[in-house]
Amino acid sequence: MQRLPPVEQFRSSSGVDIYRLPMVLFPNNFSGYAFVLEGAGALTLVDTGSGMGRSNDDLLDGFRQIQAKFGRSFTLGDIERIIISHGHIDHFGGLAFVKEHTDAEVGIHELDRRVLTNYEERVVVATKALGIYFERAGIKPSLRETLFEMYGFAKKHVTSIDVDFSLEDEGFIDGMEFIHTPGHCPGQVCIRLGDVLLSADHVLSRTTPHQSPESITHYMGLDHYADSLRKLLRYEGIRLALGGHEDPIHDLYGRIHAIRASHNRKLDRIRKIMRNHGAPMTISQISQAMYPDVEGYHILLAIEEAGAHIEYLYQHGHLTIANLKEFEAETNPAILYELHD
Repeated sequence: MQRLPPVEQFRSSSGVDIYRLPMVLFPNNFSGYAFVLEGAGALTLVDTGSGMGRSNDDLLDGFRQIQAKFGRSFTLGDIERIIISHGHIDHFGGLAFVKEHTDAEVGIHELDRRVLTNYEERVVVATKALGIYFERAGIKPSLRETLFEMYGFAKKHVTSIDVDFSLEDEGFIDGMEFIHTPGHCPGQVCIRLGDVLLSADHVLSRTTPHQSPESITHYMGLDHYADSLRKLLRYEGIRLALGGHEDPIHDLYGRIHAIRASHNRKLDRIRKIMRNHGAPMTISQISQAMYPDVEGYHILLAIEEAGAHIEYLYQHGHLTIANLKEFEAETNPAILYELHD
């Protein structure tokens, strides 16, 4: 069994106590955090974990640790407000479990609201869009079926749930400022509490957050993500950022520049791969060249990551479609890209 770090307490310059609760989110030992905010009006829980495996038990254990380590006697049932940072299952999948313990109001950005309120519909729409993308990426039919199975596996335990309010960009609630930062997810929000930022999955300490093409889901894609990184750079005075995974970030602005540099390296790598190949390539071929050793679910992530960067290069005029006549004549053929530099 994976051993988690202990609950930690952080205090913002605005007087909010932030308790970071670790959880194992998926059976492959992928971990992350929920946050309890005390001092920002109603007692607030930010994110709920995945609801899978031991995630719910880890959440409850986090509340027990808050009482044992910090002398705060509140429980999950005392939560008065729930904020979901974005509509990815490792951040909202435990919401139904949490709602069994409290009648707290739930808030999420409006671009991710339907992920919660019309979950079954969103899965159907997203799966359909993913299938179209797979065809255009040139993925073989046998691999498509495997990828669909992996894509749907973690989504079966979740059902629709009501949302009570929407989070507005640059809106305030009890001293919490919500900053809409789409790219990794359409409705991703960061939450500023004085000199502390809850950066969710927009900025992480070690990992460059996963990117998926906007051709699959609107308000995703590398262009939106880059814009959102630039947006955060305009917010001065942030001493500490706490991501939804990994370690605290003590130099948010330096970390943002490092993430931007990482994406530029990926863009350069794609150009080099295509130059060395010497002939038009599909997204699938480029993905295999970029990530030759990935297995399992990481194959899907690699195809999306490569596709997001290829989409960016195409949008910015660095690539053209080599088989345009075929693309025009057929229903949904694989697209062959070539460099236009």
